Amino acid sequence: MDDQPNRTSQTYRLTTPNTPLSPKICRDTVALLLTANGHRPDLTDTARTLVSEIVTNAVTHTGSPTIDLETVVLRDGVRVVVYDDHAAAEPLAALDVSRDSEHGRGLLLVQALADDWGVGPAVRPRGAGKNVWFELR
Repeated sequence: MDDQPNRTSQTYRLTTPNTPLSPKICRDTVALLLTANGHRPDLTDTARTLVSEIVTNAVTHTGSPTIDLETVVLRDGVRVVVYDDHAAAEPLAALDVSRDSEHGRGLLLVQALADDWGVGPAVRPRGAGKNVWFELR
């Protein structure tokens, strides 16, 4: 009998309240899913870091009552999408952060570590919103 985890694509969804605990809950959830599916520890560690960054942004910069996390565990990696109620008026990709700024480096980290990432519109139960996503392979 094969004791390896099922390595086909699997999608998991989690909704958390918009609280300071949400980044930890989301990053721990993604790490658990990747570990349970037999992914490398370095991929899991990178995913934890990036989930923490994008969920923290949603918690800090939106008034969304909830944050939705979608994790697609792929055979060779992961795709993570975070949804909030804040419709981005302009792309978040304007990553011009000054050297002494205390904030704003999270998306630079996502850009540097993810194989691909982006921002897009999302329709949420309360109206328009956005999603921020990344992929790791």
